[in-house]
Amino acid sequence: MVKKRHDADRGIPEISFAAPAGTPAGVEVLSLAGLRRRVRAEWLKAPQRPDFHHLLTLTSGTLWHTVDFTAYALAPGSWLWVRPGQVQQWGDLTHAEGTLILFRQDFLDPATTDGARIEDPHAPILRRPLPDDAATLRLAADHLTAEFHALGHLPLEVHTAALRHLLAVLVLRLAHLTTPAGTPAPEPDATYLRFRDAVEKDFTRTRQVEDYAEALGYSARTLSRATLAAAGLGAKEFIDRRVVLEAKRLLAHSDRTAARIAVHLGFSSATHFSKYFHQRTGQTPIAFRTTVRGYPTK
Repeated sequence: MVKKRHDADRGIPEISFAAPAGTPAGVEVLSLAGLRRRVRAEWLKAPQRPDFHHLLTLTSGTLWHTVDFTAYALAPGSWLWVRPGQVQQWGDLTHAEGTLILFRQDFLDPATTDGARIEDPHAPILRRPLPDDAATLRLAADHLTAEFHALGHLPLEVHTAALRHLLAVLVLRLAHLTTPAGTPAPEPDATYLRFRDAVEKDFTRTRQVEDYAEALGYSARTLSRATLAAAGLGAKEFIDRRVVLEAKRLLAHSDRTAARIAVHLGFSSATHFSKYFHQRTGQTPIAFRTTVRGYPTK
């Protein structure tokens, strides 16, 4: 399923995808029972930063799953989507059954990647589909599972193509669930999307809305309006939340000093970083690290 490695620069334990022997590279489907048999519980409970996607749905029981310091409660019919780079931590799998789908981003074709917004790091992590959507998603997952376990029934290249198409159906459906009103979810505003992508690229370089506005050709007010409409918060708060998230990841899952983290995130000094972090979280960086390290980090 995975290969574990350690990123020497960031110090964060990372997990790389490894296809099971004899199966198409880039995708794997397994039950939670199969996951329990294959992987030790202690290893699953430790923080992980996979470089591939996780799609998880339950058929029975309940499960808590933590992604980037937020715990999500899964119940039958709900779906959890963990994207590359996000830090996850499994809860107790003893009383949960369901399906886990692992896939590399490059396994899907470009049209699906765009249509399903695969690269969106701000997409919802937990989804609770309406009954009609839930039934459609369950059917898509069942078809994908059946094809994955039908290795040898078709030539390998045909089998791989079938898996790619079936996975595309699932992720496209999941990315475009209907709202409680029965209408498709609105598409994000183009201005917001450009700003969001720019922040993801440059948040370690600048935290100023004006810098992004100048680079993108908008006014700061336009960016703030677009971000408020799409994400429910202003542009400056959006930038700050992304910086704080990365700071938390590095504090919790690396051994870097606060001073080194400050440099990585573009702060002029450790003191400035500590004040910034405390204002937005209510804790100093060191206090936060002490609080969250109640579990092993390697």
